[in-house]
Amino acid sequence: MYHSKIAGLGYYVPSNVVTNDDLSKIMDTNDEWIQERTGIQERRHIIRGEDTTTSMGVKAAKIAIERSGVAKEDIDFVVFATLSPDYYFPGPGVLVQRDLGLRTVGALDVRNQCSGFVYAISVADQYIKTGMYKNILVIGSEVHSTGLDMTTRGRGVSVIFGDGAGAAVLSREEDLSKGILSTHLHSEGQHAEELALQAPGMGARWVTDIIADNDPNDESYYPYMNGQFVFKNAVVRFAEVINEGLEANGLNVSDIDMLIPHQANLRISQFIQNKFKLSDDQVHNNIQKYGNTTAASIPIALTEAWEQGKIKSGDTVVLAAFGSGFTWASAIIKW
Repeated sequence: MYHSKIAGLGYYVPSNVVTNDDLSKIMDTNDEWIQERTGIQERRHIIRGEDTTTSMGVKAAKIAIERSGVAKEDIDFVVFATLSPDYYFPGPGVLVQRDLGLRTVGALDVRNQCSGFVYAISVADQYIKTGMYKNILVIGSEVHSTGLDMTTRGRGVSVIFGDGAGAAVLSREEDLSKGILSTHLHSEGQHAEELALQAPGMGARWVTDIIADNDPNDESYYPYMNGQFVFKNAVVRFAEVINEGLEANGLNVSDIDMLIPHQANLRISQFIQNKFKLSDDQVHNNIQKYGNTTAASIPIALTEAWEQGKIKSGDTVVLAAFGSGFTWASAIIKW
């Protein structure tokens, strides 16, 4: 039995910065309204033709691989978390395998939205623990901007989300006091429709239905979110899954050196920070700059915190996420 460690990290965000003031020019909103509710000041949107979910994932992966010191020929497996694949099928995992020029290794796509990266880390961790693989590339990447209702009608959702990608290389660690100590995954599908995009979908409205109806008021192919309901559940599940991870490893809140929460809403992160009585130095938030990038948010924030020297050898790092599904998850890592 082995542990897995994060050997390399990388992230990529598009160069196109979209501020709250920019959004106020195309919908009835303003900087104060957005910041008060979400904490977001700006986000990144792709320029069509320059970036895709896969291409951003590849750019982040190249940085992570270079930093890991692992040759791309030694990557054994790819796990790609996203809700916004380039194609309905195939998923982006195989496109990454192609575009990075990897060997004909397996590629797995994870569709767990906001908790997708932690789920992906958990999957990779199991493969490494059992000895099946030695080095696994894990990516979280999202393009939201091309699928949002960028009008006043859609402002409650559209102001929140941004585009970007993050990646990690997980490698075998023989010292069982280090690396990923445990991961904890949960779901509660009875609330699936409270945060969802239902069309196109084989079970609801497929492309042919949308085209046939040609209804300009059809909102089924835009994301829907019951914001207050999601917030109330998020703060409960975040706390539960963090405590679950700590208890599983005989740790206390005081042992947390760095918490990387999914960047869903700054108010959620602040609520959790206050609940656990963590200082600003113990929590890394960057939603102010990038918005909610769903599966990409944790790897982007984790990479940024590491680059800024906030994570050091021997630190206990906690990853935690909650989102659509409902799904939630945590990972406890000894750096």
